[in-house]
Amino acid sequence: MNNIKLLINGSEYVGAFGCANDKYAFTGFLPEKTKKAIEEILDVNVIEFSVNSSNLTGLFCTVNSNGLGISNLISKNELKSLNKKIEEEKIDINVGILDTDLNSIGNNILLNDKFALVHTEYNNAVIKQIQDLFNVEVIKISIGNFKTVGATNILTNKGFVINNRALDREKEHIDKILNFNSIPTTANNGSLFIGLSTIANSNNLIIGDKTTGFELTRIIDALNLD
Repeated sequence: MNNIKLLINGSEYVGAFGCANDKYAFTGFLPEKTKKAIEEILDVNVIEFSVNSSNLTGLFCTVNSNGLGISNLISKNELKSLNKKIEEEKIDINVGILDTDLNSIGNNILLNDKFALVHTEYNNAVIKQIQDLFNVEVIKISIGNFKTVGATNILTNKGFVINNRALDREKEHIDKILNFNSIPTTANNGSLFIGLSTIANSNNLIIGDKTTGFELTRIIDALNLD
């Protein structure tokens, strides 16, 4: 397995800088070396864009095979530039702007190709938009007293990692819904923000370089990565 521990722009919270499905990673504007590492490790093409002039794109987007959801903080010019890149790359994906004040999309939505676990305060209109954009079943939920389920858990099409604060009954309930046997853990040497510490897909993951070997082993096992 490639070296999957990274810093991005000096930060171990690599998930703040991008999101990925199994073919593409959507990230902020990154150093070329970092971009190439992400492409190689995750086996994807990287599409770079900013949101509200910020390169913390992972805070403001989430993606599965069907859709790319973006915060309403994105400017018209940023969205125009992104759509042009998607057209040039011939990427078959729906792009939607989620109209909500809970606009840290990456923190508030935990997503794969079947399910979206979302912040409990999203209203019905946003829930319907999430359902249609990503073609998933949407479930309002908090995990381990965190409403920011995207920031504090990891979900791919192959596995589920749950934050270490989740109760046993929560774990059992969510595992039954997702049909995964999750493993509770931390990342970055004790951080509960395991989602913010990673960019993951079915192929592999990248993770903050403070992550211990014990934490990494549990995450790899939970995501069923070779």
